[in-house]
Amino acid sequence: QAQLEESGGALVQPGESLKLSCAASGFTLEYYSVGWFRQTLGKEREAVSCISSSDGSTWYADSVKGRVTILRDNAKNTVYLEMNNLKPAGTAVYYCKVDDLPFRGYVCPKYENDYWGQGTQVTVSS
Repeated sequence: QAQLEESGGALVQPGESLKLSCAASGFTLEYYSVGWFRQTLGKEREAVSCISSSDGSTWYADSVKGRVTILRDNAKNTVYLEMNNLKPAGTAVYYCKVDDLPFRGYVCPKYENDYWGQGTQVTVSS
């Protein structure tokens, strides 16, 4: 059974760093475009960063550009989101999402289903 599990969220102070993990089981994650999204209560879910399945191209939201890195560890079947210099505006539940189909080459995943995992909570507060 194909599954994704997000982890690594925590309560941190402004300026600190976190590394979130999106671990896949039951399928090969490197074949799929992967995106990290976040959502706060009462707001729409927004894309934070994506990585393609083909050439490793990446995309970052303007709000995180320069402070966030998305990367793959194919040996661990995992995609990470390294976040530095965290700001209170980064407080949210973070989710990862994969493309519906492998090898499509999009930087950000295209999907029709609205299934989201439990996510991982990041709280940035002093």
